[in-house]
Amino acid sequence: MRKLLLSLALAASSFTAVGQDMSNGANNFYKSDRLIAEKVSFNNQYRMKIAGNLFLPKDRKPGVSYPAIIVGHPMGAVKEQSSNLYAQKLAEQGFVTLAIDQSFWGESEGQPRNVVAPDIYAEAFSAAVDFLGTQAFVDRERIGVLGICGSGSFVISAAKIDPRMKAVATVSMYDMGAANRDALNHSQTIEQRKAILAQAAKQRWVEADGGETQYTGGTVHRLDANTHPIQREFHDFYRTARGEFTPASSSPELTTHPTLTSNVKFMNFYPFNDIGTISPRPMLFIAGNQAHSREFSEEAYRLAGQPKQLLWVKGAGHVDLYDRVELIPFDQLTAFFRQNLGAN
Repeated sequence: MRKLLLSLALAASSFTAVGQDMSNGANNFYKSDRLIAEKVSFNNQYRMKIAGNLFLPKDRKPGVSYPAIIVGHPMGAVKEQSSNLYAQKLAEQGFVTLAIDQSFWGESEGQPRNVVAPDIYAEAFSAAVDFLGTQAFVDRERIGVLGICGSGSFVISAAKIDPRMKAVATVSMYDMGAANRDALNHSQTIEQRKAILAQAAKQRWVEADGGETQYTGGTVHRLDANTHPIQREFHDFYRTARGEFTPASSSPELTTHPTLTSNVKFMNFYPFNDIGTISPRPMLFIAGNQAHSREFSEEAYRLAGQPKQLLWVKGAGHVDLYDRVELIPFDQLTAFFRQNLGAN
C-alpha cells in the first residue's frame, strides 16, 4: 500500500482534466457573496512568508472582536483546495477565518518547492495565531484550528506546544508520520521502510552532485486498468476540474508531489505522541465511515484526552469530505467551534 500511495514515480504524462464526479454537491471552488475576502501574508518564526486568504463576515460590527479559525489544506494541496471552502462556510457562521498555504507550497515561501518539513508545517499554524491575534477584530483568546487530511496531523503537532489554540478539529485526517513509516493498516515492513530510506539517501548523492530533483508520492496523472481505487479517489479531485489548481510557483506535473529526499522526514514525525497533553482543550475528529484513512482518526481519538469527540460521516470516503458540501457536517463543525470559542 505504501508503494501505491506514497512512493509512486512522477508520471511522465501531461495533465488532463476529465471525468470528475460532482455528486453530493461537490463545490471546491465555492465563493461566498456574504463575506469579504482578503489576501494576507505574515512571517513565521523563521522569517518565511506565509500566505493566506482571510475571510470576514460582511455584517461584522466595527469595534467588536470575533472568534477566529485557521484552516489547513490537505498534504500536497494548497489553500484553494478544500481549505478555502471550509474557511468560507465557517466564516458565514460568524467566525473570522484564515486559510493558509503551507511553507514550500502555494503562495507561501520556502525553497526548494514541495519540501517536507513537519516542524515548519506546524509552525505555520502558530504563525497564523500570531497574525490573527494582532488584528483588532479578532479575540486572541478565542482562536481555533482545523486541519484537513495531512494538516490534521500538523495542527495536532502545533497545538501540543501552543496553548493559544483553544479548540482543535480535524477532517479526513492523515497521520503523515504513520502513513510513511507503516503505510495503511500497517502494511509496510521495516525492510520496505529501510529500502525507501536507502532510495532517498542515494538520491541525496545525486542532487549533491548537481543532479535533478526527484519527486515522489502525490496523485497519479493518468488512470489505467491497474490504477488502485485509492489513487482513483485522489485523481478525481486533484487531476480533474473538480479540484485541480496549479499555483504560480508550481506546474501541473509537480502539484501534490513532495521531493523524494525530503519526504523521509515524515519517518521522524510522531504527532500523536503526547496528544493527551492538549486536554482540557477540546478536540473533534471527523472522518467518513468509508474512508481508507479512518484508522488515523480512530487512533488519535483513542489517545486524546477529554473532552473529545469522534464523528463518523455515513457513506463518506476520505476525499468526499474535501468538497462534497452535502456530506460535510458543517453544522457540527460550527456547533463545536461555537461551544468552545463562543459566538458573536
